[in-house]
Amino acid sequence: MTHDFLQPLTGSFAMPASENPTVAMIEAAYRHHGLNWRYINCEVAPTDLGDAVKGARAMGWRGFNCSIPHKVAVIDHLDELGKSAEIIGAVNTIVRKEDGRLIGENTDGKGFVRALSEVVDPSGKRAVLLGAGGAARAVAVEMSLAGVADIIVVNRSRDRGEAVAALIDDNTPASAEYRPWKGRFAIPGGTDIVVNATSIGLYPDVNATPDIDHHSLTLDMVVADGIHNPPQTRLLQLAQARGCKTADGLGMLVGQGVIGLKYWTGIDVDADVMRKALLDLKL
Repeated sequence: MTHDFLQPLTGSFAMPASENPTVAMIEAAYRHHGLNWRYINCEVAPTDLGDAVKGARAMGWRGFNCSIPHKVAVIDHLDELGKSAEIIGAVNTIVRKEDGRLIGENTDGKGFVRALSEVVDPSGKRAVLLGAGGAARAVAVEMSLAGVADIIVVNRSRDRGEAVAALIDDNTPASAEYRPWKGRFAIPGGTDIVVNATSIGLYPDVNATPDIDHHSLTLDMVVADGIHNPPQTRLLQLAQARGCKTADGLGMLVGQGVIGLKYWTGIDVDADVMRKALLDLKL
């Protein structure tokens, strides 16, 4: 009987790294599917990022994730970008091709759309996007590529809000416009999807909620929150009380993992195994 003691390596580069739960869900998926792979969570300082990528190349890593603060800086160390990563201008998943090239992808928005699609078909829908940071850019691009027709970008900073709207208008089939976020924002009638892409409601500030008029949420709207800790944010609780369907940030985090593992292993992994691994952590 022969043994293969060489485990294919994947992992994550971030700083800080200790609070990243991705390792738990991905290693759970590896075990469930009988893959003798490893996922190594690494704390990498910005000044060491280039060396870390060279190390991953030299050691034959099959791929890795990049989180804050490396999502933009890592691009300089890669060979090519996928379509949406190029539009977004940020990368969170790197895939090693058979010829050794490292390709940068962005699964932030893809994971969101995967989770959202389990609740509503995004094709032809009208969306309101709260926020205009990195997560909002990724979500906006992927929603547009998935068929969302119109996006209203709501943000306190006009420059950032208009930049995201222009990004959608110039690079995707969807149309977008900026609306200022001054005081309590009322969701316009006819909206199909409301997305919180801000950090409002993230642990430990779990009782916070984006400053919107909750009475403007109607039964026919889907409300999605990108925050995974806690999975049931105050916004989602309020939306459910109004009768809205919801999609939580845990589903988006799992969706990213499913897509990333497909890139690396070629396998369609069981999303429920990954979600259970995260829930068991009691984030």
